[in-house]
Amino acid sequence: MDATAATPSSTKEQQHNEDGRYGVLLYYKYAEVPDAPALAAFYEANCRALALVGRVRVGPDGVNATLGGRIVALEKHIEEMSSNILFDGTDFKLASCEDPVDEKVARECGFTSLSVRLVKELVTLCSNPLLTTPKISFAGRHLSAAEFHSVLQSVGTSSDSAEKNDVVVLDARNLYETRIGKFHVPNVETLHPEIRQYSDLPLWIDEHTEKLRGKSIMMYCTGGIRCEMASAYIRSKGEGFENVFQLYGGIQRYLEQFPDGGYFDGKNFVFDHRISVGSLKDGILGTCLICGSTFDDYTSRCRCSHCRMLVLVCSICQDSTEEYVCELCQRNGKPCCQISARQDCQRESELSESSTFGKPSISNKVSTSKAPMSNGSEHLKKLRILCLHGFRQNASNFKGRTSAFAKKLKHIAELVFIDAPHELSFVYQPKPDPCNDKPSPPSLTARMKFAWLVSPSTSCHTEQEWKIADGPFGPLQYKQQAEGLEESYTYLENTIAQNGNFDGILGFSQGAAMAALLCRRQQQTSGSPNFRFGIFCSGYPAPVGDFDSEPIRLPSLHCFGGGEGHDRQIASRASAELAGMFEEDRRTVVEHDMGHIIPTRPPYIDRIKEFLCKFM
Repeated sequence: MDATAATPSSTKEQQHNEDGRYGVLLYYKYAEVPDAPALAAFYEANCRALALVGRVRVGPDGVNATLGGRIVALEKHIEEMSSNILFDGTDFKLASCEDPVDEKVARECGFTSLSVRLVKELVTLCSNPLLTTPKISFAGRHLSAAEFHSVLQSVGTSSDSAEKNDVVVLDARNLYETRIGKFHVPNVETLHPEIRQYSDLPLWIDEHTEKLRGKSIMMYCTGGIRCEMASAYIRSKGEGFENVFQLYGGIQRYLEQFPDGGYFDGKNFVFDHRISVGSLKDGILGTCLICGSTFDDYTSRCRCSHCRMLVLVCSICQDSTEEYVCELCQRNGKPCCQISARQDCQRESELSESSTFGKPSISNKVSTSKAPMSNGSEHLKKLRILCLHGFRQNASNFKGRTSAFAKKLKHIAELVFIDAPHELSFVYQPKPDPCNDKPSPPSLTARMKFAWLVSPSTSCHTEQEWKIADGPFGPLQYKQQAEGLEESYTYLENTIAQNGNFDGILGFSQGAAMAALLCRRQQQTSGSPNFRFGIFCSGYPAPVGDFDSEPIRLPSLHCFGGGEGHDRQIASRASAELAGMFEEDRRTVVEHDMGHIIPTRPPYIDRIKEFLCKFM
């Protein structure tokens, strides 16, 4: 018997090891989906049954998936999806890799849970609603990795300068991806847009049309999906933009075909726990933002203090520096986000709710309009933000509670406070008094309190006397407050019409729930919310209104106490659920550990400023 032959037990063990291998699967498919909700439900059931994690986006125009799990489970998933005619011709890119070892990175990359979402479109080419999305049928011609390499080789080795000038290589990725890896072909122009996000690419294309006109454009991205829509956008420009080609399967397929790297230098940035995938080629392309030393490791997830884009910072500089400014912010500047030494030394106060009454609310806004100065230059106006207070509050005390917050934003935002339309009775919860059988009402002067939503049993009147509450103030009372929605809608629309345009809306607790309802209603009636952004603090999904499967298309910031026990009024999972109703690519989540408040100390106030600075 051959000594190298495997025994039955060793074969079984080998099979077990292979089945236990971890892998990552990437694929997308542009196709008309007749029933997107049904397909999303199938993904939810199939992926959970196979213990897969990651992200799946299902839209009327197709599917985009990045999944992780055991290889054998991923192969079963591929087999299942391949049996659906919808996925004919789909390029399933399956790679074996190590299990996620850094839980923080895995969580940030979405590889600790499964997220299946219905979306309006697979890839948002541009956030400008006035820009017409090109038809995917306009997309450039697919070139396999071998074909793409062959063209680059032919042009790169050609002695004909005219032929070299007829070809450009275009990177459709973001700056932080290009930092650590990109194509380089000797004597051939490669264009790196250096954009912060994919939705910035159309503007870059519009500004550089002369570099593209009449050329054979060789496009590439990570896995191919971004080139589909971007190439369609270029070709939609008509004459002079016909010859657009895209690397089918992206850099991932290219490195599989050319493990030595070919014309690709450095590493391929990927959107899963692996972070980046390299080739056999030596050399590191990236450099530390601070000291300039050779470095290309994004595992630390350092981010720009202004725009939150990933930056490369070596371990030595991470120990000596806590705040970073990326290349784009260094180039353009974000002065409103700078934190002065004086501000750092100021006492940081927090917004806290009264133990007797409901929840406070707060809003924040930044304006992008410009006004001329006397010397002919321009300065940025403050952002105008409509602020919605919480349950059993009014505009006056909400303004008082947010005074420290407003002071932090005084150079960039104007906060406008209004009372809610529903007047509430003066009620209090008596405290036990062993010396007095009859509890006394609060000694303070009663002031009118308001609400955006009330419970069905609530009697709204304007009696100026304190009354004992019908029951204790329970932390789950907000779940019963579902009346008065239409009155609040009408009231807010009239208020906005009378007070002029607002850049954004801010709400705290019930105010955040109402602000989300308003944005949803505006999107349903006019196609998009009338605000440029929204800030939702300690919010929750109101138990009323139509929160359909389509996400709210509004740049949003969600600030709440994370984890159990950090907010005793609104559970963190409720605030996270509200955040999940907004478009993922446009939302920012800020979790703190200080309860049912709006924090005004670093780093939380800095994150809010950074969010607002995007609209300057």
